[in-house]
Amino acid sequence: MPERKVIIGSAQGLHARPAKIFVQRAAQQPVPVSIRTGDRAPVPASSILGVLSLGAGQGAEVVLSADGDGADAVLDELAALLAGDLDADEPGHG
Repeated sequence: MPERKVIIGSAQGLHARPAKIFVQRAAQQPVPVSIRTGDRAPVPASSILGVLSLGAGQGAEVVLSADGDGADAVLDELAALLAGDLDADEPGHG
Protein backbone atom coordinates (compact mmCIF):
# COMPACT_ATOMS: atom_id res chain seq x y z
CA MET A 1 0.00 0.00 0.00
CA PRO A 2 1.54 3.36 -0.99
CA GLU A 3 2.40 5.74 1.83
CA ARG A 4 3.71 9.29 2.20
CA LYS A 5 5.40 10.74 5.28
CA VAL A 6 4.60 14.41 5.66
CA ILE A 7 5.65 17.12 8.09
CA ILE A 8 2.68 19.34 9.03
CA GLY A 9 3.36 22.82 7.65
CA SER A 10 0.48 24.86 9.10
CA ALA A 11 1.63 27.23 11.81
CA GLN A 12 -1.01 25.97 14.24
CA GLY A 13 -0.85 22.32 13.14
CA LEU A 14 -3.93 20.35 12.15
CA HIS A 15 -6.41 22.33 14.23
CA ALA A 16 -9.98 22.98 13.08
CA ARG A 17 -9.42 25.16 9.99
CA PRO A 18 -6.55 23.23 8.35
CA ALA A 19 -8.14 19.91 9.32
CA LYS A 20 -11.39 20.95 7.63
CA ILE A 21 -9.56 21.89 4.40
CA PHE A 22 -7.62 18.61 4.44
CA VAL A 23 -10.68 16.45 5.23
CA GLN A 24 -12.75 18.08 2.48
CA ARG A 25 -10.00 17.44 -0.07
CA ALA A 26 -9.52 13.86 1.14
CA ALA A 27 -13.26 13.18 0.88
CA GLN A 28 -13.19 14.22 -2.80
CA GLN A 29 -10.58 11.61 -3.73
CA PRO A 30 -11.43 8.49 -5.74
CA VAL A 31 -9.71 6.18 -3.22
CA PRO A 32 -10.00 5.99 0.58
CA VAL A 33 -7.09 7.63 2.39
CA SER A 34 -5.97 7.10 5.97
CA ILE A 35 -3.72 9.21 8.17
CA ARG A 36 -1.78 8.34 11.32
CA THR A 37 0.84 9.71 13.67
CA GLY A 38 3.54 7.63 15.30
CA ASP A 39 2.37 4.20 16.39
CA ARG A 40 -1.28 5.20 16.62
CA ALA A 41 -3.89 3.41 14.55
CA PRO A 42 -4.73 5.12 11.26
CA VAL A 43 -7.96 7.10 10.95
CA PRO A 44 -9.91 7.91 7.79
CA ALA A 45 -8.57 11.12 6.27
CA SER A 46 -12.17 12.04 5.41
CA SER A 47 -13.18 12.09 9.11
CA ILE A 48 -12.86 15.50 10.77
CA LEU A 49 -13.08 13.94 14.24
CA GLY A 50 -10.48 11.34 13.35
CA VAL A 51 -8.06 13.91 11.96
CA LEU A 52 -8.52 16.25 14.94
CA SER A 53 -7.98 13.32 17.33
CA LEU A 54 -4.44 12.94 15.99
CA GLY A 55 -3.41 16.17 17.71
CA ALA A 56 -0.80 16.80 15.01
CA GLY A 57 0.93 20.11 15.66
CA GLN A 58 3.25 22.07 13.39
CA GLY A 59 6.31 19.99 12.55
CA ALA A 60 4.62 16.70 13.48
CA GLU A 61 5.14 13.82 11.09
CA VAL A 62 2.05 12.07 9.79
CA VAL A 63 1.78 9.11 7.44
CA LEU A 64 -0.80 9.07 4.68
CA SER A 65 -1.76 5.80 3.02
CA ALA A 66 -4.15 4.83 0.25
CA ASP A 67 -4.77 1.86 -1.99
CA GLY A 68 -6.38 1.62 -5.39
CA ASP A 69 -6.16 3.16 -8.83
CA GLY A 70 -4.49 6.55 -8.65
CA ALA A 71 -3.39 6.16 -5.02
CA ASP A 72 0.07 7.61 -5.67
CA ALA A 73 -1.33 10.77 -7.28
CA VAL A 74 -3.86 11.18 -4.47
CA LEU A 75 -1.15 10.82 -1.83
CA ASP A 76 1.10 13.30 -3.63
CA GLU A 77 -1.71 15.88 -3.73
CA LEU A 78 -2.70 15.45 -0.09
CA ALA A 79 0.92 15.38 1.10
CA ALA A 80 1.60 18.67 -0.68
CA LEU A 81 -1.52 20.14 0.93
CA LEU A 82 -0.43 19.15 4.44
CA ALA A 83 3.14 20.33 3.91
CA GLY A 84 1.91 23.83 3.10
CA ASP A 85 0.49 26.41 5.51
CA LEU A 86 -3.25 25.82 5.30
CA ASP A 87 -3.89 28.77 7.60
CA ALA A 88 -2.32 31.08 5.00
CA ASP A 89 -4.58 29.63 2.28
CA GLU A 90 -7.76 30.48 4.18
CA PRO A 91 -9.39 33.81 3.22
CA GLY A 92 -8.71 36.44 5.84
CA HIS A 93 -5.47 34.78 6.98
CA GLY A 94 -1.84 35.09 5.97
